[in-house]
Amino acid sequence: MSMTSAARDATPEAPEAETAEEARAARPRHPEKARRPDQASPRKPHWIRAKAPTSREAAEVRRLMRDKKLATVCEEAACPNIGECWQRRHATFMILGETCTRACAFCNVRTGRPDALDEGEPDRVVDSVASMGLKHVVITSVDRDDLPDGGARQFQRCVAGIHAAAPETTVEILTPDFRDKPGALEVVMESPPEVFNHNLETVPRLYPSIRPGARYFASLRLLQRAKELAPQVFTKSGIMVGLGETREEVWQVMDDLRAADVDFLTIGQYLQPTRKHVAVAEYITPEAFEDYARAARAKGFLLVSATPMTRSSYHADRDFAALRQSRLDRLRTA
Repeated sequence: MSMTSAARDATPEAPEAETAEEARAARPRHPEKARRPDQASPRKPHWIRAKAPTSREAAEVRRLMRDKKLATVCEEAACPNIGECWQRRHATFMILGETCTRACAFCNVRTGRPDALDEGEPDRVVDSVASMGLKHVVITSVDRDDLPDGGARQFQRCVAGIHAAAPETTVEILTPDFRDKPGALEVVMESPPEVFNHNLETVPRLYPSIRPGARYFASLRLLQRAKELAPQVFTKSGIMVGLGETREEVWQVMDDLRAADVDFLTIGQYLQPTRKHVAVAEYITPEAFEDYARAARAKGFLLVSATPMTRSSYHADRDFAALRQSRLDRLRTA
């Protein structure tokens, strides 16, 4: 018996290699933030309230996502509305895996090196839509700067698959910026969704500290180009407030979005996911949100959602119905 064999036989049996999921769970969720000092946010005011996902319906949604090996931005981004939305059996699918190649200061989605593209993912999304009986579907994704098309074809396959399997179901997509991916948006719009959403997230002055991997005017151009490619598609964008922006800067973002022909604006309060993320500078009052909503409506948006708890896909099904009605009303009075 060789020394190597003897040594192997004398040692306890090695544990089985960990699964990819176990290995991912063992890594720091935000390695780029791990060594940063904690940043404390002010105490939440009484108007910020979240409902835990403890209902029977929420358990069913969670089980379905696990069975289908799918991710939701509801969980990955620590959305405060997850309890309410999942109780209504409404979840936002997050495709292209669970790991983002960007490292935005506000986001709770895992960062690092993503797994290989899952070619079966679009089919599982389509199956889940049928299982949940969804009439309006929201699909978002991590940023995948490692892929030649940024994941554009995966979006296209999901939208085309849902439209083919459930023609009455409307689809809303919330895409990354596809930065430095020529032709990616054109691929996405080959099978156009009913709503194309891309969030600006914050005012341009704060991009270097809040959204360093993105460019404000590139995101604006993406929204404008989506409307040019498919004028019938509703375009949508959102920002967070409470990061240190001024009212005048928010108003300027509204003007920029209207210049890009964006139909729907969402504004919500930034909430700090962990103490390693950027701190909340200010909790904006409900009255200030109402002021923003009035200003946005006056600037010509078809629909505005501006409340502390507003998120991109919060009440998306109801908002889509309101958005479609608003367009009809405007056409009648034109």
